[in-house]
Amino acid sequence: MDRRTFLKSATGAGLAAASGGLAMPALAQSAGKTLRFVPQANLANFDPIWGTQYVVRNAAALVWDTLYGVDSKFQPQRQMVESEEVSSDGLTWTFKLRSGLKFHDGSPVTSKDVVASLVRWSARDPMGLMLRAIQVELSPVDERTWKWVLKEPYPKMLLALAKNNSPCTFIMPERIAKTDPFTQITEYIGSGPMKFLKSDWVPGAKAVFEKFADYKPRSEKADWLAGGKNILVDRIEWVIIPDAATAAAALQSGEVDWWETPLADLVPTLRNHKDINVDIGDPLGNIGAFRMNHLFPPFNNPKVRQAVLTALNQEDYMRAVVGDDDKLWKALPGFFTPGTPLYTEQGGDMLKKRNVAEAKKLLAESGYKGEPVVCIVAQDMAATKSMGDVTAELLKSIGMKVDFVATDWGTVGARRAQKTPPDQGGWSMFHTWHAGADCVNPASYTAIRANGDKAWFGWPNVPAVETEVTNWFKAKDLAEEKAAIGRLNQAAVENVVYAPTGFYLSYQAWRKNVSGVVSGPLPFFWDVSKA
Repeated sequence: MDRRTFLKSATGAGLAAASGGLAMPALAQSAGKTLRFVPQANLANFDPIWGTQYVVRNAAALVWDTLYGVDSKFQPQRQMVESEEVSSDGLTWTFKLRSGLKFHDGSPVTSKDVVASLVRWSARDPMGLMLRAIQVELSPVDERTWKWVLKEPYPKMLLALAKNNSPCTFIMPERIAKTDPFTQITEYIGSGPMKFLKSDWVPGAKAVFEKFADYKPRSEKADWLAGGKNILVDRIEWVIIPDAATAAAALQSGEVDWWETPLADLVPTLRNHKDINVDIGDPLGNIGAFRMNHLFPPFNNPKVRQAVLTALNQEDYMRAVVGDDDKLWKALPGFFTPGTPLYTEQGGDMLKKRNVAEAKKLLAESGYKGEPVVCIVAQDMAATKSMGDVTAELLKSIGMKVDFVATDWGTVGARRAQKTPPDQGGWSMFHTWHAGADCVNPASYTAIRANGDKAWFGWPNVPAVETEVTNWFKAKDLAEEKAAIGRLNQAAVENVVYAPTGFYLSYQAWRKNVSGVVSGPLPFFWDVSKA
């Protein structure tokens, strides 16, 4: 019996009855004041600057606040900042913090904390690296004010400080922010709406957050990462349940309140439950992906990457991820989010029709020597596991050797950062996805960048892509932006920056006694209450 048949039969038999076997954390708090949430993955590490996993970013948004926050219209709004000024020549930005901001240890948030945090963030973030390249000075002026002096104007400064994709400008105490950006922090003190209870953290089982009594939310209505982050519960428990059937049972029985990413196969049963709401988690969806390591054989050879892309059939991936519901996915001959202003298919022919014979020809021409492809695949994430299984068959179909490494998402997050050769503990490819909200333009699209050592994991080095990123930043109007993005898409396909496996939507599900759940690129816990 295959996975989908098993899950459907299990739900049909009544998963709620099976929940008695779920080992849940002790229920010390009253039910209405504790929200129990099943995240997309285990919180195996917790440094939102060192790594870029969405599950880390989502938890970090509770603990660390940001200087600005992007709203649902992708506009940056003030968050920790009270005011900003930019000189007439666009070279000097002066910022001032809101008064009374505190860290969870009771110390005040100062401009020194901000500067240290920005220094660490800018060493890892693509937009931060752009700012570093034109920076003259980044320094405190007084306790609440700091300035950023540049060699040339950077009109997208506020977007850089507000964007929701990892790494965000999470502000940490100076002593923590001075940690090497390529070394994980070990102290988790922020000024956000909730405190992280490190003593209660059991990676693989749970993570616990407690309301921060001294948090000062903004007065504006919450909108994504902008506005007032009002927490209406005392405690949020992240309950790690990798098995989808077990998570569905826990939601049906009321042992958990909110499930971030229910498996599409289980949605019909959840929808039929009188106490459960189900909806699309994020209308901007996700772009499935696998990243190839451009540093080492075989994928340092563009012809090998092209061979893989030529053999790829996105329908195989999407049906493995979302099942039989055609409304949940679409083919994607490119890298930008469908339905958004910069979406393009220019140069995407390689992705429109699978051609195994041509793929084998390209592989032969590449001189591929039979090196094993070290394919690391997280088994505790339904999407990555499904895509990994499809990729293994794809590679074998064109004559490549596969070293399939079945592991967990936390291990993938750590291993993909290593630049050691694949046969020495490194990797050849890993599977992931990119939120559609991150892929609407190059400003916040970490995965599309191809600037070598400064690029995201895989480290592609494609000058033609970087040229068009620059052209997009310099564009004077939407027409020029679209032209640059069309050329960028073509260069990214031809050089296979990464392999897009299709566009898909995901569900979220929550108990009907929970109110305030909204759609978006991450779970927003502010204004969520539980009766």
